[in-house]
Amino acid sequence: MSEDPYIQQLFAERIGGAQYGKSTAIYKFEKIKRAKIAAKKEKPEVELIDMGVGEPDEMAFPEVVSALVTEAGKPENRGYADNGGADFKEAVARHMQKVYGVEIDASTEVCHSIGSKTALSMIPACFINPGDYVLMTTPGYPVFGTHAKYLGGEVYNLPLTAENNFLPDLKSIPADVLAKAKVLVINYPNNPTGASATVEFFEEVIAFAKANNIVVLQDAAYAALVFEGVKPLSILQVPGGKDVAIELHSLSKSYNMTGWRIGWVCGNELMVKAYSDVKDNSDSGQFLAIQKAAALALDNPQITEEIAAKYSRRMDLLVKTLTDSGFTVSKPKGSFFLYTAIPQSATTPAGEKVEFKTAEDFSQFLIRELLISTVPWDDAGTFVRFSVTFAAKGKVAEEKMVDEIKNRLDACSFEF
Repeated sequence: MSEDPYIQQLFAERIGGAQYGKSTAIYKFEKIKRAKIAAKKEKPEVELIDMGVGEPDEMAFPEVVSALVTEAGKPENRGYADNGGADFKEAVARHMQKVYGVEIDASTEVCHSIGSKTALSMIPACFINPGDYVLMTTPGYPVFGTHAKYLGGEVYNLPLTAENNFLPDLKSIPADVLAKAKVLVINYPNNPTGASATVEFFEEVIAFAKANNIVVLQDAAYAALVFEGVKPLSILQVPGGKDVAIELHSLSKSYNMTGWRIGWVCGNELMVKAYSDVKDNSDSGQFLAIQKAAALALDNPQITEEIAAKYSRRMDLLVKTLTDSGFTVSKPKGSFFLYTAIPQSATTPAGEKVEFKTAEDFSQFLIRELLISTVPWDDAGTFVRFSVTFAAKGKVAEEKMVDEIKNRLDACSFEF
């Protein structure tokens, strides 16, 4: 059946208008997917090591799964959740106090989300009118900016560079952009750089927001995944944080609950209310059984501590391996990402010298030659992101996996 020709003319300009679907450009992650398929086909005897996956390699803890099973069987949980339920909100308040030392009013300063991505797609509707600017860090997660543009807004990108410890330079924003800016979006611990914020940085952000009449959205998806000697940090625990900021939290990374789609928005009461109102007109809430199982998880932060210890252990192994291969890397304070500058060239086991002009060049080389998958970032320099969420069960398997990574890297020589 041929498509009605008039349909092509009806698509909104925000997604391409009459040209929608005609682009031949290939998205970065699609290129990675295709390269992995091709590499496995060419070398079927070699296991592909996927270090590009940005999600946990294990299931939610048994007690959380058991709680879901129990709650799913209760008739009182079958209906619409809307912006409830109270059990989850109260658990969030307890969790924020216990883990971050932040006092949250469960009735007015928190609302659940069907995952952070959904919240990031809704919150622009609370603030952005045509011509308004959003300040966002790059490289980074683009969803908030995408939806701001859908609403007629503009995005100003703040590069994250090694010279500035992968923190945005707020002083670099042009005055004409700043005059039209409404929202600053930050994300720490950071994806993809693995960088962490400091109290001093959050103090600077809060002062900046107040001086320029801007609100702050801190995407805290990795906030509790911190390593030895580091305490989880919330912008809301810094004086003045609640005056200007909301924080997005998620159980996806910190509790191995990626597919469950449950998180929350907390902080400034008026901003949380605005998000709740938009949400009320966008969805009917996450299944109450999931919310109640998530509440149990939040009351057990030692689960996150155990998960973080695993990532820390793996990070130690990977940092040593990459350092031995000539890369300049240091262990981050949290998250499961290791971000490193690419080499200038590599010599393959066959003696072929390959030069890399972009991070994508290098990432494709790793997949093609060594069957190691990473994610390239060419937004602010040339870097690749390794994730320690590779599939391995237990310490022995982790060590074996990293030994295999070392063996493959040692087969090449790199020039930096």
